[in-house]
Amino acid sequence: MTETATLTHRADNDSTAVDLAPSGHRLPAATSLGRVRLQIADLERSLDWYQNVLGLRTVERSEDRAVLSAHGDEAPLVELVERPGATPVPRRGRLGLYHFALLLPDRRSLGAFLQHLANLGERAGASDHLVSEALYLQDPDGLGIEVYADRPRDQWTVVNRQISMDTIPLNANDLLAHSAGHPWSGVPTGTQMGHVHLHVGAIEEADAFYHQGLGFDRVVWSYPGALFLSAGGYHHHLGLNTWAAASPGATDSDARLLDWEIRLPSADDVEAARASLNEHGYEVRTTEDGLYATDPWGTAVRLVTQR
Repeated sequence: MTETATLTHRADNDSTAVDLAPSGHRLPAATSLGRVRLQIADLERSLDWYQNVLGLRTVERSEDRAVLSAHGDEAPLVELVERPGATPVPRRGRLGLYHFALLLPDRRSLGAFLQHLANLGERAGASDHLVSEALYLQDPDGLGIEVYADRPRDQWTVVNRQISMDTIPLNANDLLAHSAGHPWSGVPTGTQMGHVHLHVGAIEEADAFYHQGLGFDRVVWSYPGALFLSAGGYHHHLGLNTWAAASPGATDSDARLLDWEIRLPSADDVEAARASLNEHGYEVRTTEDGLYATDPWGTAVRLVTQR
């Protein structure tokens, strides 16, 4: 029998769960994501695009590095690190970053961003995922970016314990009409790093690292070639897919995701995640910037406490 219900995040001992918790350590419900750090070929070129097309603002700058945030917010969302001549991402993609996703605070902002892209003549993909509406772009190095707005959680549904997600055409005219009279003035206050989506070599190995080792819940596991994980009942903080499994991973000389950040409520939560990864056989490096673990395909994740 198919179960359809409004999404609720389950307790650890609830046998009618709408998500699937790991067998051991589980990330706390208040888990969030921080900045992504990207290696790019030309800092000036990338800054022009990230500021004028995407709409972020520069809050820190050096000769070969820049940190960007939303307007009115100081929290970093993207850090750009220049490696002159870095090889762009090929059309078929490569193991590592598929896209990072900026979550706008409301649908009106997403419509204003769509109109902004149209005014610039900038091409973008567009999809309705049932839980959200999304636009997709590539930066000058071919790194993928999603900009999206969530539907209210009480409109999300669950079927057979999985959050219902799909990829269907976006109603662009309705989205534009919703934002009429509200021009785009850059990535607005309240924008967050909503999720990160990675190309991986095998779902089973990715599940072992991110679900059982790191402690994310599984929330969608029947999507073709993909797995979606989250904490706190969110539709996903992390997407994993095998759509580029036959491609090589990024090298040190490629445009790529250097690392992405998981923000945990306390130092005890960071330590618990480290202990779980160690228990499952994964090395965790300690640096002055936090703890780093690397998945089986070389993608690094940074564990920090929320500020």
